Amino acid sequence: MVNHIFTDTGSSSFTEFVRSHSPDLLPGRNETLATPVGDQIPHATTIVAAMCAGGVVIAGDRRATSGNIISQRDMEKVFRTDDHSGMGIAGAASTGIEMARLYRVELEHYEKREGRTLSVAGKANRLATMIRGNLPMAMQGLVVVPLFAAYDPDVDGGRIFSYDVGGGPYEQRRHHAIGSGSIFARGALKKLYREGASPEETVLTLIQALYDAADDDSATGGPDVIRKIWPVVAVITADGYRRLPDEEVGELVQVVVDSRADRPDGPVAPLR
Repeated sequence: MVNHIFTDTGSSSFTEFVRSHSPDLLPGRNETLATPVGDQIPHATTIVAAMCAGGVVIAGDRRATSGNIISQRDMEKVFRTDDHSGMGIAGAASTGIEMARLYRVELEHYEKREGRTLSVAGKANRLATMIRGNLPMAMQGLVVVPLFAAYDPDVDGGRIFSYDVGGGPYEQRRHHAIGSGSIFARGALKKLYREGASPEETVLTLIQALYDAADDDSATGGPDVIRKIWPVVAVITADGYRRLPDEEVGELVQVVVDSRADRPDGPVAPLR
């Protein structure tokens, strides 16, 4: 076997570099599947994000399902993509994890080659290109729809982007949710979200939204107090990407669980 050393990749895009030399390594470039895989592989579900004072918070439940079977209870669905951004995945779990890892390398490659980081809009568009490249696999049932969140120094605040299966990026205002439980999470966010809230208050709002999603959607996992499996929560501000430790998330989850003992449907939003 001959080892090649590339002194010049020829492009600031790591994806384009791999496509030129080893296209078979890219997601969605394997041989077309004979039949759609549908529910045969694990799928990730609900991801939520909301802007807060000075940044953005993104969170996801931990359940993966294969049809009506719980295939994993502690799956990671929220990933750090660089120092000031992160993404959550909904859809085919294996393809989504692979896409998140490649996207992180893509951003690192650009920064090393160009000597600067991409703008937030540039990061969102790079991710859109990767989703578009996965379209042949999506047609076979391996659909991945991410939610991208980042701190933007130009506005000194957070930004949120959602996508369709064809890669179209859509910037969202205030908050958003994706996945099978998103319709219930969005209802909770509309009720509880407060513009300009602190990161700590916004984290609690997202945990409430995930709880509501799990309450009505069987593919979304609620907090597992017996196994101590909590949602993955990350806060992204000017100080960088920070994933909250499980102990901290567990304490906030306990606050939500205790409050639901008296009010199972969750807190009531104040009328103004």
